Amino acid sequence: MALKYRTVGITARSDIRGLSRTLKHVIEIIRECGATVKIDGKRSKRLDAGKTPVYKHHSELDLLIVLGGDGTILRTVRELEDYSVPILSINKGTVGFLAELSLSETEQMLPMFLQGKGTVEERSLLEITATRGRKKIWQGKVLNEAVVSQGAISRLIDLKTSVNGDPLATFHADGVIIATPTGSTAYSLAAGGPIVHPELKATILTPINPHSFSQKPIVLPGSDNIEVMIFTKQNKFEDVQVSLTLDGQTYVTLQRNDTVHAVISKKSVKFLRRNDESFFSTLRSKLKWGERIEE
Repeated sequence: MALKYRTVGITARSDIRGLSRTLKHVIEIIRECGATVKIDGKRSKRLDAGKTPVYKHHSELDLLIVLGGDGTILRTVRELEDYSVPILSINKGTVGFLAELSLSETEQMLPMFLQGKGTVEERSLLEITATRGRKKIWQGKVLNEAVVSQGAISRLIDLKTSVNGDPLATFHADGVIIATPTGSTAYSLAAGGPIVHPELKATILTPINPHSFSQKPIVLPGSDNIEVMIFTKQNKFEDVQVSLTLDGQTYVTLQRNDTVHAVISKKSVKFLRRNDESFFSTLRSKLKWGERIEE
């Protein structure tokens, strides 16, 4: 069998039910195709894969398989060092909006993907930097979104927002979501934001429960630099907690005058997709988008 992807890495969520059996099944399919398999070195002790060798750097791989749900994909993207390696995702989570294959399709479809019978789709990443004065308190890339929001105390916060240095609005709200087109179908959508096609180079700014009816979501060019400054007063009479949440998995505590900077990264992440599936078919099948409700 002529292969396009000869060295295949596998990472997975370690608490998946039946993970050992599933992992061995996927490894067996890859080896039967004639490819080499390597397991995520950071998680090899928790992934029962026998004597399968490990990879330490993504540059060792031609293809990276992610076994899990959307959360595992988001974690994997955040840990990438080499963005040239395409990702093929096998869903073992719930909705799996980012996942390409169900487990039942693996035996038939995986050999076809290894032969190169698929399409590589590029998705934008957000470059996020949080600063406190001149000090960087967090920096990295996210696939879905960065969220600046109030914490445990249910009080509205003030977020002074500008685009390329030009004042946009001071949102008096529960928070604000800065999302990529990929993230437009996640938290931003639940907060009333628009669905944006993933091929567009854009950033979506969605206020969360704004106090003003005039403060609506806005779609901005991906080249724009967005700044969100914490403008909420914090004192002993007003215990307001503000946090920065990255892809729903990483949390940073923010203070008054801290600033979150966001811009579409020059790097993009590559996903291996089947040739016959479009973004719209994914919306229909996984979000039930546009379906008529039968009474």
